Amino acid sequence: MNYYYLVSQLPNISNSQEGKSSLPITSDEFRELSSRFLLETEKKIISNLSLVPPRSFEKTSSDFLDIWYDKERSLRFALAQIRAQKMKKDAYQLPSGCTADILQAARTAVGMDSPLSAEQFLFEYRMKLLDELRPINGFSVDAVYAYGIRLLLVERMKKFDSENGKTSYHKIYDTILGETI
Repeated sequence: MNYYYLVSQLPNISNSQEGKSSLPITSDEFRELSSRFLLETEKKIISNLSLVPPRSFEKTSSDFLDIWYDKERSLRFALAQIRAQKMKKDAYQLPSGCTADILQAARTAVGMDSPLSAEQFLFEYRMKLLDELRPINGFSVDAVYAYGIRLLLVERMKKFDSENGKTSYHKIYDTILGETI
């Protein structure tokens, strides 16, 4: 089924939505708009869209989402394993779908000095991956799902604030040292 009317109403969301300016649509507005055009099973999938994949594989009825969640799950396991190795702790086994590019992205992110830089790097990696996985038919339900994932990613990145992060970091650091400023 094609979703021409729905997709044509969705505003463009770029990878570089500058600063703290508001997005042209929120994820709640996206879900509400989508619900007018989708079948019940598709509405349920849209309402459950998340940046956090299930820990183990769960079929979604969308090949696009199954692949996206598999890649995201592999990335999260790779990040966890590399961080655990740095702390000399045990880690979960990497999923079979964990490819060399996922491992390299995880290594690069973990090796960065700034947590914000690591998040920005992972954001760009995820957006690139999303573009690679995006369905050819821009009016399919999978294209709607891809739009939803993109929107969630951009919304998440807009929540990061460098000054608040530094303040929080110093507060935690001082608490650990038992000192106050």
